[in-house]
Amino acid sequence: MRIATLLPSATEIVHALGAEPVAVSHECDYPPEAAEKPALNRSHVDPDASSSEIDNQVLEAEQGAGVYEIDLDALEAADPDLIVTQGICDVCAVDSVLVEEAVSELELNAEILTTDPHSLGDVFTDIQRIGTAIGEEHRAGELCTDLRKRVRAVESRVEGIDTDDRPRVAVLDWLDPVMVAGHWVPELVETAGGTYDLAAPGDRSEPRDWANVREYDPEVLVAAPCGFDLDQTAENLADLTDRPGWEELSAVRDGRTVAIDGSQFLNRPGPRLVDSLELLAQVIHPEAFEEGDPVATEGMEPLLAPPA
Repeated sequence: MRIATLLPSATEIVHALGAEPVAVSHECDYPPEAAEKPALNRSHVDPDASSSEIDNQVLEAEQGAGVYEIDLDALEAADPDLIVTQGICDVCAVDSVLVEEAVSELELNAEILTTDPHSLGDVFTDIQRIGTAIGEEHRAGELCTDLRKRVRAVESRVEGIDTDDRPRVAVLDWLDPVMVAGHWVPELVETAGGTYDLAAPGDRSEPRDWANVREYDPEVLVAAPCGFDLDQTAENLADLTDRPGWEELSAVRDGRTVAIDGSQFLNRPGPRLVDSLELLAQVIHPEAFEEGDPVATEGMEPLLAPPA
């Protein structure tokens, strides 16, 4: 079967199921060999710009030709039997409407599978759906079983922690304007032993007045801008640190601010969302992890140097 994936999480799922797409999106870079495949789309937004500049470019693109454009020649050359796309966010990846229009225009005989996850359970369902579509139902079941075991392992580490010891957590998936992460992030935080009152599980990620964040006064703050790696987050750090009252936040005073690679974790609803859960658990409850525990730390680093 010839499979095309138009978002990074779908590419990761397909690879985890033992298949290999013939073509991917311009953002697909994991596993590394995915970046060598033909890209089926291009973005009208400069990914290396600052937070505010990217936000302005996105707004302009949405009022014009859209954020993304499908390369019709590349899609025709790929000639896929199955195209995996998404309906969750037309800023994050090519949406299903564009794909349907392209398939119709090219008169391709391709099935379109649209993902729209808002929770961990939805991600597991997508893994099963993709597994069924590519003839890897059994492997998809094994993958979901393994991922659920890892989720339960995190739950077991924090299950005895009192409610009063579950810190207020804020996860920001954009810096200027400040956006509070929604969808699966509230669930991940709560599973990892934190409280997350800035958004409910399944809510969309939305811009938020900085005054609301200050009033919430997070005890743990995670910066994970969507599409930014750790270096790009560091380059845009002043978008947070120059805001009024930043140094007064409990998380800043106590040295509990971290950056997580938003390009690879937290914002990709694929198998590594469980890696993201494990990273959050270490940030929120480091005392639950002993020295030498086999836990991943790649993709995470302190946002600021600890206070003197």
